[in-house]
Amino acid sequence: MSSSDWIQRVPMSVRPYLQRGPIAALFLGISSGFPYSMIGATLTTRLAQDGIDKKAVTAFSLAFLAYNLKFLWAPLVDGFRLPVLGRLGQRVSWLILAGVLVMASVIWLGMLDPSASLTQVAMAAVAVGIAGATYDIVIDAYRIETLRPEQLGVGSGMSQYGWRLGAVIAGSLALYVAARGGWGLAYLLCAGLALPALLVGLVLGEPKRHIVVSEHRGWRQAWHATIGPLSEFLRRRGAFLVLLFVLLHKIGDTLANLTLRLLLNDLGFSNDEIATWDVGLGFFAMLIGIFVGGALYARIGLKRSVLISLVMMGASNLSFAWLAAHGHSNALLAFTIGFENFASGIGGVVVVAYLSALCNLAYTATQYALLSAAASVVGRLLTGTTAGALIEQLGYVQFYLLTTLAALPGILLYVFMLRRGMIDQSLGSAGTSSPERSEGAGA
Repeated sequence: MSSSDWIQRVPMSVRPYLQRGPIAALFLGISSGFPYSMIGATLTTRLAQDGIDKKAVTAFSLAFLAYNLKFLWAPLVDGFRLPVLGRLGQRVSWLILAGVLVMASVIWLGMLDPSASLTQVAMAAVAVGIAGATYDIVIDAYRIETLRPEQLGVGSGMSQYGWRLGAVIAGSLALYVAARGGWGLAYLLCAGLALPALLVGLVLGEPKRHIVVSEHRGWRQAWHATIGPLSEFLRRRGAFLVLLFVLLHKIGDTLANLTLRLLLNDLGFSNDEIATWDVGLGFFAMLIGIFVGGALYARIGLKRSVLISLVMMGASNLSFAWLAAHGHSNALLAFTIGFENFASGIGGVVVVAYLSALCNLAYTATQYALLSAAASVVGRLLTGTTAGALIEQLGYVQFYLLTTLAALPGILLYVFMLRRGMIDQSLGSAGTSSPERSEGAGA
């Protein structure tokens, strides 16, 4: 039986996931997800087992700042041609460089003894964060430029599957190996998770939709790579409204999700109950949502699938208010967690696909890094500065009703842009079938 005959026997909803681009996105996601895990739960567990002070352990979260600030050096990935390696192509050469840096920094982190030199461990953790964030920049650009416009939804879903798979493998493999062969061996083996993205780059080569940025050199090159992506985006019709939407659309969802554990603790849920429902059920509900999101995007297109996801994510906050009003209930917690993660899975796919479609293929790395950073910054700032005070002042029920209202501006703004035709007109060449629409390329 030929491969085409085999694919024809697969249900229509599954076929898009078996194409080359989405499968490549899965492997890219694996390599993208594991460095985050290595400086997250895995490093926290290692430091705690070595008896490091809790304040010092939590300070290591600063290593994640690189992921929030990666847009600052994303123009290098778009505009700077690497010597020697650059002959392989702009994206492939940076994949190789960033992948090697990730492996080297993870191995370095594994070789250090926290009890002997916590400063060096901190330096290595920051190095993993910077290398991992750089790998993210290249991987996102490679994914977007490899996928066709109609594949962006399914490809984003496969990328998220890969990200979570990479993070889970890294976390579980590290703990399993460390218990038997030590942390050095554990980090050495986990470093191999950088290889899937490298293999994708070497097998598929330079993305066919990649557009080479102008061949300026020196200061002209740096200026063009930095200013070009922003100026090109702002010239589009409705660009400022699009940026406002990106800033606003996740505020309610972020506020609700980042305070959930506080609610569960105050409602008296045990660690076993939280692990069963929030971690266990939530994980599978998220996976189902990711699949449905990709299928929804492929079936009804970008505009309607994004609107559906925005409404679902906003409505899911009402379930938090219901749980807070009802009190301790495993059945209601299961519903709340299931609905929230299912909606977040759908939203994560279609909104990421929308952000991807906004990119110009000449500036994919820079524009996606900027958009993805903007999508979470407001919600995180509000959570860190005002969420606790609002909960104390209003109570949980009123707080979660407020987060539902906070989702409305993003939904209403999207509806306004939809009716004015700005969704189509603001898309970059990544979201259209003809790269020739791109501005700022060549020259």
